[in-house]
Amino acid sequence: MSQSPPRAWSRPGLVVVVVVVVVVVGVAVGLLWLDHPAATTSGSPRAEPSPSASSPVSAAPLHVQPSTTLAGRPGCGPARHSFAPVSISIPGVTRGASVVRPPRDANNIPGTPPVTTAGKSLFAWDTAQGTMPGQRHGNVLLNAHTWPDGSALGNRMLASLHPGDRIVVHGASERLCYRVTERVEVLAVDGLPRYYAKDGPPQLAILACSGTRLGPGNWTKRTVWFASPTT
Repeated sequence: MSQSPPRAWSRPGLVVVVVVVVVVVGVAVGLLWLDHPAATTSGSPRAEPSPSASSPVSAAPLHVQPSTTLAGRPGCGPARHSFAPVSISIPGVTRGASVVRPPRDANNIPGTPPVTTAGKSLFAWDTAQGTMPGQRHGNVLLNAHTWPDGSALGNRMLASLHPGDRIVVHGASERLCYRVTERVEVLAVDGLPRYYAKDGPPQLAILACSGTRLGPGNWTKRTVWFASPTT
């Protein structure tokens, strides 16, 4: 929550602050409303407004592939135990991007990286899901920001991360390699409940806003990448 500016500030200075806040809020902040069981009010998701009539959007067809355990590369053997992710590298996208652990919000929706210049290059890991890399079941929930100027981690994943690509998750003393098995794009208003799966095969589930930006924090679609561990 923002605080009131000190009274000593001049009126021109206040105008500059207001403009900066408006620009920053333009980043995708309503990130994770994917039909989470707790993310409804009167049965309807409320994080992102429905696309306006002037901006019609058609649903993208879902390309579904089963998640599997895949052959890896030297140094990408199975983890000896589960671990907390500290950084993530994706060739051609990011190298050693740090992972933060924001709490869920009042609606039990996973938190996102901070809406700052530093935050646009971070992953957020949802610890409340209870799934860590190296466990035998369930999705490790991750997300990253998409910025309207194209400079954030989510933008780079949208441009360059595809099925077959490699993701390396680093812990304090462990590392585990994954390969992207599926990239799914859905309308924000439709959601993707299986993003929250806990009982399926072990995999990463990484989310970013996508589609058309209708306003601050309001994007028409969500893109989710599923990635299976390599052995």
